Amino acid sequence: MALTTLDPDTALIIVDLQKGIVDLPAIHPIGDIIARARALADAFRERGLPVVLVNVAGGAPGRTEQPRQTGSRPEGWTDLIPELNQQPGDIVATKRTWGAFASTGLEGLLKARGVTQVVIAGVATGTGVEATARQAYEQGFNVTLATDAMTDMRPEAHHYSVRNVFPRLGETGTSQEIIDLLPPRSA
Repeated sequence: MALTTLDPDTALIIVDLQKGIVDLPAIHPIGDIIARARALADAFRERGLPVVLVNVAGGAPGRTEQPRQTGSRPEGWTDLIPELNQQPGDIVATKRTWGAFASTGLEGLLKARGVTQVVIAGVATGTGVEATARQAYEQGFNVTLATDAMTDMRPEAHHYSVRNVFPRLGETGTSQEIIDLLPPRSA
């Protein structure tokens, strides 16, 4: 499905563009992902639309077959990258699971502002971005995914999410297509 429209009350959610993650090897150049996420954030801010910056500071406590990193993280690991140009009006959500809506209060914050749609970008496509998109969809938000403003460390996860999962959760488009659909700047 092609990108068709954005609701007047749309928020941007940027997932896990933080110091401890952006240095991991990704399938797309992280500088390009950061630049597109920043362009989206600037466009949303210029129009007075909410920008949510999400970082991760832990993991769900359940038992898994695949080993997880445990122990302490380096100083500043959870810090949002400065390239996002965090502003005082931005919403910051610190998550401890893959998705940004579980146990963060994000749903209530957005619905209190009248938000009906979210645009999602960030890393990693097959975990943080996809989980956030699933949760947003399940909470009744219209979902748009900025596919050129996301990446993953695993090519198969990125491609599977973009081709098979995201079209079932909402609409996909490029950052520029999304910016072009935003309402005009307020006077």
